[in-house]
Amino acid sequence: MTRLANKISLVIGGVGGIGGAVSQRFASEGAQVYATSRKGAESQPDLTGMGSIHAIQADASNNADLQRVFEQIRLEQGRIDVLVVNAGLSEYAPLDEISEDHFDRTFGLNVRSLVFAVQGVIDIMQPGGTIVLIGSIASDIGTRGYGVYGATKAAVRSFTRTWANELAPKGIRVNVVSPGPTDTAMMARTSQEVRDALSSMIPLGRMGRPDEVAAAALFLASDESSFTTGAEIAVDGGMAQV
Repeated sequence: MTRLANKISLVIGGVGGIGGAVSQRFASEGAQVYATSRKGAESQPDLTGMGSIHAIQADASNNADLQRVFEQIRLEQGRIDVLVVNAGLSEYAPLDEISEDHFDRTFGLNVRSLVFAVQGVIDIMQPGGTIVLIGSIASDIGTRGYGVYGATKAAVRSFTRTWANELAPKGIRVNVVSPGPTDTAMMARTSQEVRDALSSMIPLGRMGRPDEVAAAALFLASDESSFTTGAEIAVDGGMAQV
């Protein structure tokens, strides 16, 4: 399958979980994938041996790290065709427990890093390029204890609309994938009681899989979505839809 043949892709937060699934799916579709991770690839052996995926250690919340990644890809490839911004942080904190540190860390990774990642890619993305942001249905529902996280994901949805408008003259499309509860390693660390409670809220009766989110990202990254920009695809089993 070659829906991304000859494409140069950068997946920020692309090692492990949803980001890792996106990186692997893009590679299987013919893309040369650069995948960043704060910890690097050492803790994610599932990416080793896949020659079309290049893992880079970089802290997405550090603008100097982002610029280093862009410069490396510029020198090695000359361009980026597809950018996926997946790095994110979700921590429980009800209103009376929100601290400055919690607020700054969550907005710093979920929003600030996203803004400067998109800003930084524009100079090396040609007409026909695509940007896929990973949001969350948390932008549409008020989950107790996750107000700051939900607000960051609402910002992601808003930026998608604005940037789709601003970048259309450059021939660049911007869309967002918004997952619901997804069965990642991070989710696996929660209790079975929490997992069962989440599944009971989903019309399809189960949590999503990372590869299902990756499939939506692939559609938005490929020419199959050539007339789609500013849009949101919810991959949530109907949780926030019905």
